[in-house]
Amino acid sequence: MSLINYSSREINCKIVYYGPGLGGKTTNIQYVYDKLNPDTKGKLVSLATEMDRTLFFDFLPLELGTVKGFKTRFHLYTVPGQVYYNASRKLILRGVDGLVFVADSDEHRIDANLECLYNLHDNLAEHKLDLKDIPLVMQWNKRDMPSALPVAEMEAELNPESHNSYEAIAIKGDGVFDTLKAVSKMVLHKLN
Repeated sequence: MSLINYSSREINCKIVYYGPGLGGKTTNIQYVYDKLNPDTKGKLVSLATEMDRTLFFDFLPLELGTVKGFKTRFHLYTVPGQVYYNASRKLILRGVDGLVFVADSDEHRIDANLECLYNLHDNLAEHKLDLKDIPLVMQWNKRDMPSALPVAEMEAELNPESHNSYEAIAIKGDGVFDTLKAVSKMVLHKLN
């Protein structure tokens, strides 16, 4: 649920990167942060747990223009990948405007991807939200791995609703901005 700041004439939108542990959520956020113009981004905040990190920062994408005279500011968040941090996952989902599901393409991680996708549905339901009502982009990360599943198999297993999807190698930046642009445009379209 976007927040409107009338005094600064900004609409604040929240995009959450969700997926299994070590799937590439943090790498996506870090890559975006490192490549953005310093004048358009806030501070990168990292909340470290014993096994994982939650990152977030905000930025003002000047190239996307305005919505009804308001600038749009995007706040990007990652969720902890480990399931025992589920309370944090739920909290981070509160007020979400758009989602990026970062799936690990490794064939040995398909069960972790599925478990995390089911967990996403459950956590959204606790906020009385349905995935059908939230802009979602699927990202097939780690496409450079020798054990990467074929994209068609990833689509069949994880994306039966045919959401927009992008191949990525987040560590190199491949597909990172394509994914972010897609979900950002979907969020803006929903705002309009």
